[in-house]
Amino acid sequence: MATLVVCSGGLDSVTLAHRVAAEGDLAGLVTFDYGQRHRKELEYAAAAAEGLGTPHDLVDLSVLGRHLTGSALTDDVDVPEGHYTAANMALTVVPNRNPILFTLAFGIASARGWDGVAAAVHSGDHFVYPDCRPEFVDAFAAMEHRALEGLGEVAFHTPFVTWSKADIVAEGARLGVPFEATWSCYQGEAVHCGRCGTCVERREAFFEAGVADPTAYADPDYWQSVTADNA
Repeated sequence: MATLVVCSGGLDSVTLAHRVAAEGDLAGLVTFDYGQRHRKELEYAAAAAEGLGTPHDLVDLSVLGRHLTGSALTDDVDVPEGHYTAANMALTVVPNRNPILFTLAFGIASARGWDGVAAAVHSGDHFVYPDCRPEFVDAFAAMEHRALEGLGEVAFHTPFVTWSKADIVAEGARLGVPFEATWSCYQGEAVHCGRCGTCVERREAFFEAGVADPTAYADPDYWQSVTADNA
């Protein structure tokens, strides 16, 4: 089954790409530049495609960032620090981002005669992002079934949708994913900041999975204080 993986360059989507490749279904990766402040992740997506020896499309949607305002990822808003489940993480929501990006991925897959689109949404996203929840996945798959009716069936694969981040780290370790060649931090500086929600979630996931974390963090111990507060 020829499957297009939506790959940001982050730990989750790169692990998904490796999983689909291991299953023999990887047709290519697609990455979207939507004007995100952490554009550094785009380099990691390209590196993942090169490492897997698969085609990679980088779609320039950078103009979107000027319209999807109010988010710390696309606007002049400070990236919040703390645990991923904290209320202030709502500042990282980019309105309707996934429906926009996934729709384009389905169009690409259909145009190329491929059988599926895979995305790495997971349960850790459910607290903050409504377009990562199982209800959204089911509704979106049903919409695409109607949108592409008569043009060939393109399935929506979200194998991590009920998994924790630690589950994904464990799967990545099993698959031999080069975690050091993935990018999560919303700041996009020289190294992971260690303080934004996605850095905290990443650091916590490695700990919970019992897997050594090869990531360099500017503040490698901050996660312990905020995860303790959240317990």
